[in-house]
Amino acid sequence: MNTKKPSGDKGFAKQVAALNRRALAQSKVVSLQDYRSATPHAEAKTILIIDDDVSMRNAIKRIFEKDNFKVLAACNALEFSKIIEETTPDVILIDVGLPWVNGLELCTLLKSHAGLKDIPVAIVSGNKTEEDIRKGYDAGADQYVTKPFEVDDIYRIVVELLEAKTRA
Repeated sequence: MNTKKPSGDKGFAKQVAALNRRALAQSKVVSLQDYRSATPHAEAKTILIIDDDVSMRNAIKRIFEKDNFKVLAACNALEFSKIIEETTPDVILIDVGLPWVNGLELCTLLKSHAGLKDIPVAIVSGNKTEEDIRKGYDAGADQYVTKPFEVDDIYRIVVELLEAKTRA
């Protein structure tokens, strides 16, 4: 979740240079506390899982929480709408078989919303036919993951989506 813009390499370099100039002027070594305050701390990336199956939500949540991702979960589009009012996730995983508003409809809504369209979305579904996958991409999904999936595969896909978002 990006609530503020990171200072980037230039800002960090300027902070370190200022500390070094101050240290040289005072002929002392920069303290560890000063160094740590100048070191940028990467914010944990936020992953939102939307799946009506509680065991699937919890399984995916455990995959990412062990690596310090912030993981939010919703069981349907209504819960999603409440979460999205409070935070902007960095990546969204959507199950196709959601009640009321299915995952494809939800993906289409997301990708048509000006403020949310740039959030990478992966459809996660047990539907594996070429037609199903095409429908996922037609709805605006950036990736389509079929169930059952390997832990390494879904992890790799999410990391790739995050990296692509960072490069954009």
